Amino acid sequence: MLKDIYWGLPGALQSVAASFRGRQLQSRRYGPETEELVSAALERDSWSEERWKAWQEERLARLLHHAATNVPYYRDHWAERRRRGDKASPEILQNWPLLGKQQLREKPEAFVADSADVRRMFDSETSGTTGTPLRLWQPRRTFVEWYALFEARIRRWNGVSLRDRWAHTGGQRVTPIARRRPPFWVWNGPMRQLYMSIYHIVPAAGEAYIRALRKYRIDYIFGYASAMHALARIVLDQGLQAPAMKVAVSNAEPFFQFQRDAIARAFQCPVRDTYGQAEIVCGASECPEGTLHLWPEVGMTEWLADDADVPVERGRTGRIICTAFLNPDMPLIRYVGGDRGILGDVAACSCGRGLPAIRSLEGRTADLVLTPDGSPVGGLDTVFHVGLPIREAQIVQETLHRIRINAVPADGFGTEHERDLIDGIQARLGKEVEVVVDRVASIPRTPAGKFRVQVSLLPDRGQVLS
Repeated sequence: MLKDIYWGLPGALQSVAASFRGRQLQSRRYGPETEELVSAALERDSWSEERWKAWQEERLARLLHHAATNVPYYRDHWAERRRRGDKASPEILQNWPLLGKQQLREKPEAFVADSADVRRMFDSETSGTTGTPLRLWQPRRTFVEWYALFEARIRRWNGVSLRDRWAHTGGQRVTPIARRRPPFWVWNGPMRQLYMSIYHIVPAAGEAYIRALRKYRIDYIFGYASAMHALARIVLDQGLQAPAMKVAVSNAEPFFQFQRDAIARAFQCPVRDTYGQAEIVCGASECPEGTLHLWPEVGMTEWLADDADVPVERGRTGRIICTAFLNPDMPLIRYVGGDRGILGDVAACSCGRGLPAIRSLEGRTADLVLTPDGSPVGGLDTVFHVGLPIREAQIVQETLHRIRINAVPADGFGTEHERDLIDGIQARLGKEVEVVVDRVASIPRTPAGKFRVQVSLLPDRGQVLS
């Protein structure tokens, strides 16, 4: 109902609605304690590896005791092991089982601590990397601590702050997909945010986007790497004079090198990567020297082999397993997010920070889907919302005008749900795109146990994107 009202508003009033929502988000994420938390995070940047280890071990001990005694899922797990005569100590992290997304998906309420009240928490969802939704409850303090780290290690590291104006290229549909004339954006005043539709970044709209960046005096740009790159290519190809940004920062998608190069040239600024999940179990950001540094306050990270639950040596690829610190009300212990990467050497970065370093990340890159006019779009997995009776799903682009959705149905999946998926894709790519839904028994996995949510079968895609 509210969405229908929003879509019927003129552009100026849509910005008013976006500002109302922005004020809600601002109050959820920031408070009078934020600046103190930011200063403390920046001070911790210089901690040694040994000091970080001691800090994490103390935090971990408290979390494990809390989870084993106050969280139904974990309490039942340890009680069952005791009935079987298992005397393993819950005080040792490696004695805990790995937690997969399916276990969390099946009974999320069981992960909420006895002392927590979900009515006082924020109910959110994420589709994750397997195309099926997760339900999460997070208290306000989790968001405040997370966004203080965001402020410290993304904004402040790059010379910007909450006071600066920024453009966001994210997956929210802020303007009707059928709109052919600007505005293709909304202005969120409380957050100083120009939220730009990624579904309208096409050559014909390039000048309008650049005028908007100038009109709103944007200082930096943040969001999907694919959308920033699409806009950068338009700027370069058409010889447009884009305003210089202080920095361009990725969110949800990592940068390819060709994207970095184009964005840096178009917006005359450094380009920085980030890493994180909606579950808030791990976070990382790229420093000015080009190193992706982990945020140890977010959680304890293990790097395990692909074929056994044993640690890999530093410098070798492993599965990233996370034990989250910021949400004791719904603690996730040894959570398997599905990502793989290589842990680097702390001392290798010349920035002087004592934060752990990630040498590389693997397994996060879904193929980009292109609109019929060639504009790349990421994040289409948002069509797989909570309440849709599917076990998992995959989006395959066969041609510029044809999308196939492979869906593993759950009980109750019917033609109305197929229509929901078709409408969701066409709302993002356009009605001229044919969408076919195939019901399948399973979706093939990669050797790492994952499948790609988005797959492109388009030929010569590198020529289109680079």
